Amino acid sequence: MARRTTGGVPVAVFRRLPGIPPVAVTRLPDQPLTPQPLPGPQTHTHDFLVLLYAHRAGGSFLIDDRAWTVTDGDLFVIAPGQVLTFPQPADRIIEDGWVVFFPADVIRGGAYSWRAHPLLFPFACGADRTQRLRVPPEQRPSWVERISALDSELQTRGTGWSEASLAHLMLVLVAAARLARDVAGELRAADEPLLAAVFDVIEHRFAEPISLADVAGELALTPGHLTTSVRRRTGRTVQQWLTERRMQEARQLLTETDLTVAAIAHRVGFPDASYFIRRFRTEHQITPALWRRR
Repeated sequence: MARRTTGGVPVAVFRRLPGIPPVAVTRLPDQPLTPQPLPGPQTHTHDFLVLLYAHRAGGSFLIDDRAWTVTDGDLFVIAPGQVLTFPQPADRIIEDGWVVFFPADVIRGGAYSWRAHPLLFPFACGADRTQRLRVPPEQRPSWVERISALDSELQTRGTGWSEASLAHLMLVLVAAARLARDVAGELRAADEPLLAAVFDVIEHRFAEPISLADVAGELALTPGHLTTSVRRRTGRTVQQWLTERRMQEARQLLTETDLTVAAIAHRVGFPDASYFIRRFRTEHQITPALWRRR
């Protein structure tokens, strides 16, 4: 958690490893609130999606400076960039609960279009979004079973555990989407028009050799203003989001195709294969060729 927002808030970053499904589970109160230790006061944001299920709880915490009470059966859907503040240790608020962490691209078609993805729309930010979903008492045992099954696959790593883990995550997301649909009426209208526009440009043009200036120009904004606005809200710059989208596509192509590294570089917006290899190694600590072999 070395990175911070412009306001100094620590940013939890999802660490990716080759061959490992990008999903993590924490059991409360026995395990830390986040996969990485929180420095100082328990305030942080993150660059991934979070489901926080409080099976038995009592207390409150803040999301983007708004106080939320936490009671039995509460399910919080937390989007990248939202700031969480726990005025006291989480184990004093949540007696029994689970936290599921995952980046949007774990869902095929979810990267950068997750605000409209049918399984990820509960996370869409907006003035009328539902931050907290209520799990009915009769459904709570099944919620514990779903998340426990996901955690078990991640811990035991038996045959086919990667595919099984993602399948269990899908079941959890389907259950959350059904809860959200019942109370929120398709939370697709996001009240974040600038971020939505930025991600739309990235999604449609990441395969081109575009830069921050190109994204800003398409939105009729100066690069400086766009960088400041996006970084303040998400903890990342436009260039970092663009790079992550390109890396996500590169990882998929390395895993699922026999394309050469040079061909993949061109497909993800890097005309210079050598520069692509350097960028990939910076992001993942290994070369594209090694990622493919693992």
